[in-house]
Amino acid sequence: MKKLNLLFIGILSVCSLNAQDISDALRYSQSEIQGTARFRALSGAFGALGGDMSAVSINPASSAVFSQSHASFTLSNVDTSNDTQYFNGFTSSNNSNFDINQGGAAFVFENRNNSPWRKFTIGVAYDRTNNYEDNWNARGTNTNNQSIDLYFLNYADGKRLDQISAFDDESLANAYTDIGNVHGFGHQQAFLGFESYILEPDADDDANTTYFSNLANGNFNHNYSYASTGYNGKISFNMAAQYEDNLYIGLNLNSHFIDYHRSTLLFENNSNAGSIINSIEFENNLSTTGNGFSFQLGGIIKLSPEFRLGVAFDSPTWYTIEEETSQYLATVHTYFGPTETQVINPQTVNVYPRYKLQTPSKITGSLAYIFGTQGLLSFDYSRKDYSKTKFKPTSDTFFADQNAIISNVLTDASTYRLGGEYKVKQLSFRGGYRFEESPYKDGVTVGDLTGYSVGLGYNFGNTKLDVTFDQANRTNETSLYNVGLTDAAVIDRTNSNITLSLSFNI
Repeated sequence: MKKLNLLFIGILSVCSLNAQDISDALRYSQSEIQGTARFRALSGAFGALGGDMSAVSINPASSAVFSQSHASFTLSNVDTSNDTQYFNGFTSSNNSNFDINQGGAAFVFENRNNSPWRKFTIGVAYDRTNNYEDNWNARGTNTNNQSIDLYFLNYADGKRLDQISAFDDESLANAYTDIGNVHGFGHQQAFLGFESYILEPDADDDANTTYFSNLANGNFNHNYSYASTGYNGKISFNMAAQYEDNLYIGLNLNSHFIDYHRSTLLFENNSNAGSIINSIEFENNLSTTGNGFSFQLGGIIKLSPEFRLGVAFDSPTWYTIEEETSQYLATVHTYFGPTETQVINPQTVNVYPRYKLQTPSKITGSLAYIFGTQGLLSFDYSRKDYSKTKFKPTSDTFFADQNAIISNVLTDASTYRLGGEYKVKQLSFRGGYRFEESPYKDGVTVGDLTGYSVGLGYNFGNTKLDVTFDQANRTNETSLYNVGLTDAAVIDRTNSNITLSLSFNI
């Protein structure tokens, strides 16, 4: 089978290379509670309190609450447990990761003149906003007659046979690369399906655009593995000030960065009568890096010696993202009679054009009650409209379609955080609770999140040592693929964290 002679071999077609979807948009729009042990012990309910380096990441006015210059550093061990249900199969997996997830300092400059501006602060803080270390496995018998062949059929539909096949004297690796360069991601997937004998053209003609599967109807045994690494973080440059005795205002300028790597591997087997293909192995690898910018504005006001009110606005984050992928496909077939194995291992890294992602803004309101020197109660409420997430440029037809899906599927979501602290001499006892609504309109694809936290702190004077345990649970329905084989694995995910912080006055 021949491809058409192409005039522009090797020239990238930007608009046809995109493979981003709603899961990518949501991944970089969400953030976990990270930061100091004290911050996490109150489940992040710090918007009206201040006086903590991680509180600066919620409300930039928080640094003006410090009475003197302050610094903190935090170590955390994250344990992720996944219980996965896929049809009749159930699996459990665990992943543990230890790292530095917070560090920063704020410098306080008192105004010794008779100005109402009592003090100014400048600071810099690093916070890991999301941890992508995760792995899970979905195993079971798909009884919905759903095979990975639907993935390749979907991409092949409407594409000319000569644009998804190799020259007679061309290696499969070279053909895969050339097709990707000229036609893009979708044609590459159709090529994999055709050259592995999963797909068959309705007519043996270069102009053919319709295909059928060489797999017969029936049940399919699936073993799907997912493994990811990486993180999302930000560095905040903070400026804040205290006006008279009761008002604090602040600004953060944030530099964000993404480092995300994912590998998925599907083993599919069937013994369906009439199937030419009996076994499929399909591997996909993704590497994503990016950087972005956002800003935050915030204020804290003392309504009385006991009550504090806080409000903060988080702008959208404007990301520029780069992606690379690689793939591997092998089939065991009887296309020519005896059982044979077809392997397509291009050993090619697909480098995609940069694209932009704008995550939604967020508004946070906070209220705290201070019991003198004995303790406190604090409550935060925030709201974010995930349907406003956008791939850019919006003039790109692919991105326009994805943005329409995001607008129709995602919704605004509220987050509630409650925390408390009680002090006995130098010892502090802490606890917190949080609830986050699903960003999906159906409330099922990604479920609501509930979490709690407990912690202890000891004040040595100028130095404080804090330790916290927190845990959060959320149930997701994750499709194995976003095209074709879209049956979902139900994952009950529990994140448990032990966090240790050292903070001190400078």
